[in-house]
Amino acid sequence: MDLMVIADNMPAYLAGFRLTAQLTLVSGAGALVIGLAVAAMRVSPLGSLRAFGAVYTELLRNMPLTLIFFFAVLVLPQFGVVLPFGYWTAIICLTAYTSAFVAEAVRSGINAVGIGQAEAARAIGLTFGQSLTSVILPQAVRSVIPPLINVIIALAKNTSVAAGFAVVELVATGRRLAQQNPGDVMLLLVGVAVFYLLFTIPAGQLANLLERKVAFAR
Repeated sequence: MDLMVIADNMPAYLAGFRLTAQLTLVSGAGALVIGLAVAAMRVSPLGSLRAFGAVYTELLRNMPLTLIFFFAVLVLPQFGVVLPFGYWTAIICLTAYTSAFVAEAVRSGINAVGIGQAEAARAIGLTFGQSLTSVILPQAVRSVIPPLINVIIALAKNTSVAAGFAVVELVATGRRLAQQNPGDVMLLLVGVAVFYLLFTIPAGQLANLLERKVAFAR
């Protein structure tokens, strides 16, 4: 094994890492917005909204991410919906998949807030939306942030699925380098793992720190 192979291919690693980080951040932001909306539906007083939120969450949470990619690439075009192959397909699929886990984490945080808080908000004339945004969510934030960070960590690892759909992130970069350097496959894959750890370990430590702070505050 030539230990210099990683240094020689550092630009390729960095390009793959940047794309992985970009997929994670853009998809994570989109998943947060959609997940909050779905979580609000799941605790809505309207039965139709609760039903939609439950179906959306359970369907996506229990479906393999790879199958969602195949559905977007192979099935949607048959109904006239053609997504741009590659980066934006990955963003859409990762966002939709992750939003279900965000919704469930937020819903759990909302349910952890005492029911008396919602009753008090209604007693002073606040609507459901006002109660949720002004009273319930601010109290749920402390318990929601640590699991949300874990969801983002899972998202960062899930970006590897995009390697099979013409997106050159870290895994695709490692596969390409391994094909070019068949004698150093193991070392090149170790390099891919190290770059994933550079993202996931600090995020995991942050989640642990926040969990300890939440436990102390309680």
